[in-house]
Amino acid sequence: MEATTATLLTFGAAALLASWVLLLIEAWKDDYAWGLCTLFLPPLSYLYGLFRWERAGEAILLALGGWILIFLA
Repeated sequence: MEATTATLLTFGAAALLASWVLLLIEAWKDDYAWGLCTLFLPPLSYLYGLFRWERAGEAILLALGGWILIFLA
């Protein structure tokens, strides 16, 4: 694996992890049930973010940036 590919993959994965943590925080603030669903079913947290765009739009954009970095790798 080349250094550029490894760097893009690492930053992409870090961005996805950070976006999930941001979504987890927002979901717990909103509702206890959404917080539990986000904790145990991480893909569901992105669905929550799409429905609560005004609260979680920043995290969704961060996740999109992470996926772009991973696909570029």
